[in-house]
Amino acid sequence: MAALLCAKNLCKTYVIDKRQNNVLRNVNLQVNEGDMVAIMGPSGSGKSTLLYAISGMDRATGGQVLFEGKDLTTLSEKELTKLRLDEMGFIFQQMYMMKNLTILDNIILPAVESKKTDESRSQKQKRGEQLMRKLGIIEIADNDVNEVSGGQLQRACICRSMMNQPRLLFADEPTGALNRTSSNEVMDELVKLNREGTTIVMVTHDAKVAARCSRILYIVDGNIKGEYTHPEHLTAEKERERGLNNWLMDLGW
Repeated sequence: MAALLCAKNLCKTYVIDKRQNNVLRNVNLQVNEGDMVAIMGPSGSGKSTLLYAISGMDRATGGQVLFEGKDLTTLSEKELTKLRLDEMGFIFQQMYMMKNLTILDNIILPAVESKKTDESRSQKQKRGEQLMRKLGIIEIADNDVNEVSGGQLQRACICRSMMNQPRLLFADEPTGALNRTSSNEVMDELVKLNREGTTIVMVTHDAKVAARCSRILYIVDGNIKGEYTHPEHLTAEKERERGLNNWLMDLGW
């Protein structure tokens, strides 16, 4: 499988009150085309910092981040913004949407902002509606942000993240603000997207969510301490979750 993203000796240091806080320490990882990777670890271990660094949302202090061979650490802010808009999708725990726009208008906004294609506004709107139908939320297209449930809103965020047909989708605790039913629904959709070819990297503290991923990375004190892939004979969801939990406990989870 071809590598889509690589981090090499990635470091991130913050200086607080003249003291250095080394959040990431020489992290090396590779994400291949078609992967669905979960990043887990204790609170403060550097999970979200790693996600932000490899997606170009935050500048690394040292090392390289290669996306399709292009080093994100050398790009200008303008180049990074265009790359994130056109080639990456983002989903967050807090479901940020503009309150003065309808759900559909929020969804198509990245495509309206992008110059990736020469589609008309109506073509982009049609594609947004198709995504909403696919995720089962077309009935809320004209609703305001405060008129829908958390699960519906997060599925709308998934639609928005897919508007520019990204090569790589990043998710930071995408189910963290949801109840279990809504969490399962959102994960069902992310698994479907992955099976259709979208590469996904997500941060999660939920072993049930991570068990749906193909690879799990465990980070402690800014270092990746282990990597888990499900044994081929474990096919049932509960078996995969049990196997992952056993591995996490061995690492001190």
